[in-house]
Amino acid sequence: MRARRKIIAPLALAAIALPTLALAAPTDGPSLLRVRIAEARRTPVFEDVVLSGDIQAQAQVNISFRTNGKVASRKVEVGDHVEADQVLAELEPLTQRANRDNARAALSSAEAQLTQAKLSFDRQKQLLTGGYTTRSSYDNAEQELRTAQAAVDSAKAALGTANEQFSYTELRAGVAGIVTTRTFEVGQVVQAGQTVLVVAQDGARDAVFNVYEALTTHPPSDHGVDVALQADPTVTAKGRVREISPTVDATSGTVRVKIGLAGAPPAMGLGAVVVGRGRFAQREAVVLPWSALYRYGKEPAVWVYDAGTGKVSVRPVIIDRYGPNVIVLKSGIEPGEHVVVAGIQFLRPGQTVAAVDLGAPVFQGSATPAEGR
Repeated sequence: MRARRKIIAPLALAAIALPTLALAAPTDGPSLLRVRIAEARRTPVFEDVVLSGDIQAQAQVNISFRTNGKVASRKVEVGDHVEADQVLAELEPLTQRANRDNARAALSSAEAQLTQAKLSFDRQKQLLTGGYTTRSSYDNAEQELRTAQAAVDSAKAALGTANEQFSYTELRAGVAGIVTTRTFEVGQVVQAGQTVLVVAQDGARDAVFNVYEALTTHPPSDHGVDVALQADPTVTAKGRVREISPTVDATSGTVRVKIGLAGAPPAMGLGAVVVGRGRFAQREAVVLPWSALYRYGKEPAVWVYDAGTGKVSVRPVIIDRYGPNVIVLKSGIEPGEHVVVAGIQFLRPGQTVAAVDLGAPVFQGSATPAEGR
């Protein structure tokens, strides 16, 4: 009798619990699939481009002799620093020295004739005052004096020209800088105007890069590029796009871009290899996380959520480029539309879902959309 009571008690408790469980069961049918959505917005994006180049002087001067001759001496080598008035090389001045000596002799002769003409004129002037000579003789003496004076002036000018030609046998830089190229040797005969030395002028420096042509059509919005020394990345400098070559190099198919450096460190000497980083092709586009990408047939697509009906539909899109964590769309989604970014593997066209709005998507990693610079 006691055992029967123990069995009846649990049965009675179960009978009391059954109505309670029935009341807790859902009465509105199966629950909706929950997905996460994000509002599509146009975001500034860019291409973070890394370039390699070298340091060059903003101004280079081609040095040449101003007269023909045979090189007698050379006083500098490539890499030497020269001053503006420093003699870099000399020609054999045989012809120039002879011309200068002839000019000096001609000047001495003209000055002697001038002295004689002055004495003759003074004598004729005194005789004319006393009435012992004619007016015609006086006029001739005056004419001879003027002719002698003109001859002296001409001889002085010729001597100046001879001295200048003699100075042309010395090659001077004209600017302070570093010799980067030498194309002559002692004993070589050179022509006037023939470039024999190239000097990189002291002062501002450029970081020079050869880039593919398409990159130059969308330079950084602020024309700013960060430059670092390849051998020591801690040595950095800020630069701006100073010059873009209007032509494409026929050999490499690239365009030369010069980045003017503001206060280049001493370690960034001529010829130093540098690395430049810049935000090129900056523009606005719709950016979505990788989780939103869906394959529809053989084309990329995303799921679009209609807030009015609560249903989703698949939308083909055109991808501009892929990043490590994001995709940049060229077309297919307009700003303001809501895109499913989580839960797409369980969706079917026209399905009603429960959406959790994330607002504007947040991106991380190297493909983060650019902020206004």
